[in-house]
Amino acid sequence: MEAARIIAAPEDTQFPVQRARMVSRWQGGEMLQAIDQVIEEVPVAMVYNGISHAVMLASPTSLKPFGLGFSLSEGIVRNRTELYDLEVVPDCHGIALQMTISAERFAGLKERRRSLAGRTGCGLCGTESLDQVQRHPKVTTQKLKISRAVLQKALDALPGLQRLQAATGAVHAAAWANQDGELMWVEEDIGRHNALDKLVGKLALEGVSPQEGFALITSRASYEMAQKAATAGIELLAAVSAPTGLAIDLAEESGLTLIGFARHRSHVVYTHPHRLD
Repeated sequence: MEAARIIAAPEDTQFPVQRARMVSRWQGGEMLQAIDQVIEEVPVAMVYNGISHAVMLASPTSLKPFGLGFSLSEGIVRNRTELYDLEVVPDCHGIALQMTISAERFAGLKERRRSLAGRTGCGLCGTESLDQVQRHPKVTTQKLKISRAVLQKALDALPGLQRLQAATGAVHAAAWANQDGELMWVEEDIGRHNALDKLVGKLALEGVSPQEGFALITSRASYEMAQKAATAGIELLAAVSAPTGLAIDLAEESGLTLIGFARHRSHVVYTHPHRLD
């Protein structure tokens, strides 16, 4: 099958990833003048077949993986071949990811937009309304099996590879480890959802099966994070912070192994522990 035609924007877009700013820092009992590195956030519009679907505030990095990963993790497309074109288009207000998807998937997207637009009030009040907006992904593969030492190896390596976090202290990371615990890719963004989308897109662009490793995230495991991971076919998601109750329910139902409080020499397995020795 023909791969998507993905067009990169020029490297010298007007959106830097971080900037230096002079600040007054209180330290050691005295006020010091210092230079601080500040992360940028830029509006990024997800545009499908000429219609804007969502605008995300994001770090302007890995934009091609971001667009593809968002499309996959949100169930807008089922695989990379249903995204025909992706062009990064910067303008004075932000960045547009202009994407062309198949007619079938675009029809489904329009139907979803009509359904969401028809809701008023709190939007998610009650079981019936919630059921209408929930996706119910299934992790159908059961091939991943790792040791706790492998999980720990990946967790221990992650902080040293968070370049933007080290410089600014303001971003989340989503990382991919192979079955030996070696970190293959680390994506960073001001938004934890964005970082995971970028990672999902990176896997798809590299042709890596979600069965070949597991994902780490430097945030809590919310319902949306578990849903995105399961939709992408990831079998194991480990978060450094806590999961929510709804995330645990979705992970249990979908077949996702969900781990929380994944830190040095400790972690908590909430669902499907059979993937860990």
